[in-house]
Amino acid sequence: MFVNIETKRLLLRCIDQTDREFIFEEFQNGFINKYLFDEEPMTKIEQADDLIGFYNMKEPRNQNRWVLINKFENIKIGTCGFHLWDTDMKTVEIGFELLQQYNGQGFMTEAVEAIIEFARNNMKVNKIIAIAFFENRNCKSLLEKFGFQIVDKEECEFRGSMYLHDVYELVLING
Repeated sequence: MFVNIETKRLLLRCIDQTDREFIFEEFQNGFINKYLFDEEPMTKIEQADDLIGFYNMKEPRNQNRWVLINKFENIKIGTCGFHLWDTDMKTVEIGFELLQQYNGQGFMTEAVEAIIEFARNNMKVNKIIAIAFFENRNCKSLLEKFGFQIVDKEECEFRGSMYLHDVYELVLING
């Protein structure tokens, strides 16, 4: 079901064990973790193994993660993907992270556009959900660029504090 995707500048490659060090680096990075309020930053390489294992469960599965590779420099720059795919409700939740030095260059726009099309054409979803910390302006701007609309707010507790998030939805017209 889940396959690699190629765009003009990126290869979105399904995550695998060869990404172990990159995933560990990415999810212990302060910039990446600034707006993530569901997991502590990684402190042990085995945590990367667990994440990779989650996204590589035998299909059919309700999640997938792609590693973003800059094709021209052959370097890993981020990740994106889906989880909580509900085939009955035809919904899925999107998530993405990009290392700070690659922000503002259109890489994540290119990746998100590709996986939205994948969700529409291959996963046959009618709605993509995104949850963004209310102060994460870059994330919210990207979502809004693709037509995501705020439909709700939710608070999550993390480290004894409450964090407000905007819940976005993108309704897809299929066919």
